Amino acid sequence: MKITSAHVGTIPISSSMRNAYIDFSKMDSSIIALVSDVIVDGRPLVGYGFSSNGRYNATPIIEERLLPRLLAATHDELHDEAGGFSPSKAWDIMMTNEKPGGHGERSVALGVVDMALHDLVAKAAGVPLYRWISDHYGDGQPDEDVFVYAAGGYYAPGKSDADLQDEMRRFLDSGYEVVKMKIGGTDLADDLRRIEAVIDVLDGDGSRLAVDVNGKFDLHTALEYGRAIEPYNLFWYEEIGDPLDYALNATVSEHYPNPIATGENLFSVQDARNLLRYGGMRPDRDYIQVDPALTYGLVEYLRVQDALAQHGWSPRRCIPHGGHQFSLHIAAALHLGGNESYPGEFQPTGGFTDDAVVTNSRVWPGDLPGIGLEGKAEFFKVLKNLHA
Repeated sequence: MKITSAHVGTIPISSSMRNAYIDFSKMDSSIIALVSDVIVDGRPLVGYGFSSNGRYNATPIIEERLLPRLLAATHDELHDEAGGFSPSKAWDIMMTNEKPGGHGERSVALGVVDMALHDLVAKAAGVPLYRWISDHYGDGQPDEDVFVYAAGGYYAPGKSDADLQDEMRRFLDSGYEVVKMKIGGTDLADDLRRIEAVIDVLDGDGSRLAVDVNGKFDLHTALEYGRAIEPYNLFWYEEIGDPLDYALNATVSEHYPNPIATGENLFSVQDARNLLRYGGMRPDRDYIQVDPALTYGLVEYLRVQDALAQHGWSPRRCIPHGGHQFSLHIAAALHLGGNESYPGEFQPTGGFTDDAVVTNSRVWPGDLPGIGLEGKAEFFKVLKNLHA
């Protein structure tokens, strides 16, 4: 297989909502189409990729550094001994002459291309991506469906507690049993009122509610909130402080007995390993949220999984951030604990195929070849226009 052309763009995924740290009024995403020389039904196969939400586009890095290396590579440099195109070898080519460390937006950029390459190889094999990943990187027995929770509960101008409750009811009506809301964007008293309003919608069951700070708290505030929310027995307390402040996370874990979740802003196996070593994370109750699309793609995410296993962690303690179709396939293939979901947010990239049905907080990745972005009609129009 040969990549005959590559097409990159940037699209808005903006919104008026905000979390404790940022608003999304200027948020955008990189998208890519990799056209191959493999012909199916008279048309060349195309692999698609995009950057997950929460980070801005990395289009210049893709265009100026990664794609020139990929497109200049020889056949032998990109194919394995059996003659198959190797996303892992392509990953090494794209990282040629890149210094270690300083992951930042470079990891986002490579994640976009890695996603498109995995979409392409699964399409070439004629199978959904979760099946291809399970056969090549897993045990060949993927999960039939995946646990998903509905993330929302953002702050927005004029949004009342009643509006927040209505939002959560819509999630429940859509088949979700666990929901997530933002905290830390107001004072403690206001947030506790908001939390209790959502728990009322959940029939008083706080274990079905996760809260997300988006890295805002210092240690004093983190401990203060932890003491206040402990009686609710929440599903988890997420990204409490700066993602690289492992000491803060470890201190909170010493005082807060209920589950903690973090990792969505860690972009390499080295960062994830340091979290396990120094962040006080407890493998019997806590969750790792590393997002494959932001973390140099699936190739690096497999290294993260190896590091977790070496530290005694089950893949079931991993629930990736992002709420997109790529990580849904990965979750099914690698027996992860679940996947985030953003019903209606971060469009057109976010969410699953248009015909996906969530039942009892579980969803099937679908049977379309590759990632299945062709099953997201509005997004597919955008992707197809890249190379029309």
